[in-house]
Amino acid sequence: MDEKLYISHLYYDTDWKIQTNQEHCAGVAKLAGEFAARFGYQNWGELSGLLHDRGKERTGYQQYIRKNSGLDTTIGSHGPKDHSYIGAIIAHNNPLDAAYWLSNAIAGHHRGLYDLDELKTVIQTDIPSEVDPSLPDVKLTLPPVKPDLNDFSHIGRMLFSCLVDADWLDTERFMNKETADIRGNFDSLPILKKRLDDYLESLTGAPDSLVNRTRREVQELCRDAASKPKGFFELTVPTGGGKTLASVVWALNHAIHNGMERIIIAIPFTSIIVQTADTLRKIFGEKNVVEHHSAISDDKVTDTNRLACENWDAPLIVTTNVQLFESIYSNKTSRCRKLHSICNCVVVLDEVQSLPRTHLQPVVNAMKSYAKLFGASFLLCTASQPVLDGEWQGRNQASFSGLDRSRIYPIISDELRLHERMRRASITIDRDLSDIPGIAGRISGHRQVLCIVNTRRIALELFEALPKDECSIYHLSRFMCAAHILDVIARIKEALIKDEPVKVISTQLIEAGVDIDFPVVYRQMAGLDSILQAAGRCNREGRADNGDTIVFRLKTAPNKGDLKTPAEVMEDMIDIYPDADWFSPSAMRDFYRMLYGRTPYFDKNDITGLLSNPTLAQYETASERFNLIDNQGETVYVNYGDAPALIEKIRYTGPTRSMMRKLGRYGVTIHTHYFKELSNGGLVEEVAPGIFYIPLEAQYDRLTGLKLSNEYLEQTFIL
Repeated sequence: MDEKLYISHLYYDTDWKIQTNQEHCAGVAKLAGEFAARFGYQNWGELSGLLHDRGKERTGYQQYIRKNSGLDTTIGSHGPKDHSYIGAIIAHNNPLDAAYWLSNAIAGHHRGLYDLDELKTVIQTDIPSEVDPSLPDVKLTLPPVKPDLNDFSHIGRMLFSCLVDADWLDTERFMNKETADIRGNFDSLPILKKRLDDYLESLTGAPDSLVNRTRREVQELCRDAASKPKGFFELTVPTGGGKTLASVVWALNHAIHNGMERIIIAIPFTSIIVQTADTLRKIFGEKNVVEHHSAISDDKVTDTNRLACENWDAPLIVTTNVQLFESIYSNKTSRCRKLHSICNCVVVLDEVQSLPRTHLQPVVNAMKSYAKLFGASFLLCTASQPVLDGEWQGRNQASFSGLDRSRIYPIISDELRLHERMRRASITIDRDLSDIPGIAGRISGHRQVLCIVNTRRIALELFEALPKDECSIYHLSRFMCAAHILDVIARIKEALIKDEPVKVISTQLIEAGVDIDFPVVYRQMAGLDSILQAAGRCNREGRADNGDTIVFRLKTAPNKGDLKTPAEVMEDMIDIYPDADWFSPSAMRDFYRMLYGRTPYFDKNDITGLLSNPTLAQYETASERFNLIDNQGETVYVNYGDAPALIEKIRYTGPTRSMMRKLGRYGVTIHTHYFKELSNGGLVEEVAPGIFYIPLEAQYDRLTGLKLSNEYLEQTFIL
């Protein structure tokens, strides 16, 4: 074996197969350059690839890889094997690396991006004498779009994404050619458009009702707007107007017209993702749709399953708001890997009103940068459009700098007055309905009724207060896994189609993306956006002349936390505007005007401040602090459906991305306090690192979901 041969990767297959470091770096440079060319930084990507593993030339690393692989059994101890920081030192010798874009990407391509103050310490060391310190002959240039302070960290993260994905893909090509060969086997967007058109044609036999005519008109307006240049778009359609399908019509046509690469649909809730992804697979085919949510924590991805991690190269991605925006602000390799796939693509933010106000500034900042620098288009899609434009002042000197209204194209103009045309229910404020027994009594008086409350605890109390002998009564909450929720929704829909008695107690999960139609809906006091979403489940198909949506205050369980301020604003609006048309766009704008004025912060953890200085950007700290949903708790997998079989496979073979995606349908996220209580009671099993399973069937109720106490276990042992 040539002692001067620098090995990057190797494996044994009847003989030693070796990828030299020169071959690997050249392969990574080619891929990273292609990825970065999408946003005008091709040479930057190439240079990062050429330098990222330069440190593997050091003697210690070559001893390490030969010894650990078994290639050379004569080697005793080996020298230092760290290598990433060496390429970073060389990269920073380029004068254009003033914002540390190259050096941070290279130094962090295994461990994740650094805070720049820490990076400066890391790269202030000498290059080992055995490593070539010269810069490759690659001339860096800056594209014509000048970045502002908000853009710098996004460029750094995007270059990091290009390098990480290129590194993993080139490694995969050498180490796992079978997996590499099946990548990219997708249908083109024009082929997918033909399938969508065929699907829509199959719906033309639907009854000629006002609702169906409106849905077809909305689709036509989406087709017309698709020919507009890239940028920001609004699709505001009352619930029941077919906005989800219409948004796909717009997105696919817009992508084809502008030569874009893929469509990303971001949705608030996992249960809706499962439902939406299933629908899209039926239209476009299984292989063309990737359903990606947080079934497995990205920081628990191991060397054995990292090659299966998502890089979002499919034409249709269905994901959560959490997965999308936390990836955009992440410093981790597995999460950032997919970011370059957002370049030159369409992003549909479904139910955009669900974006939390406490993180609205960094979310909007990211959207601005991705539209300005990376060629993305955004569709803000909802029945209750939030105000994301303009300048706003909240409490305690909080401020929000939104999008430029002149650059947002409304697909549906207010002049069409869809809120009047699609009005199928009235909203009544019931000031006398205020406790659980009273609400339960009123619900019992209806044959078919939906009641939506603000918390899981209230949903459970109200469900238990209803007599169970009169008709089918269903419970829906996040105590239930996504598969269970979809099973229950399917049974509810079937009962409604058969015109059977059915009563449903649900949390807000039913308000977004669930096509369900009740003659009467009760809604606990909440923000106007939530009330309108609830009203959209009332007489949705217009079968009756009018439906009834009754809003009640629950004095025994006042709103707290994030629910408190929107409900208080709505209470005040009711007093100020007692005769308001709550369905009108002007009422929604007034609601957000008052809501923003009472918001204490739009950037709760000062993500903007952490990243605003190009030479001191705190990438790692910002990643740790940017949690779109606070106190997410711990995810446990429950004994429901196929979960036991999946758990057994994971127990013996370890997790893979596809397996975890399937298992994700059986996950329930609970507060850390409850997780510790269940763990201390011996009810939780860790079947693989970070994958927690509750095997006891009795701990998961087939009506209400996960039980958060261990009473069953205690009673069993007492008896």
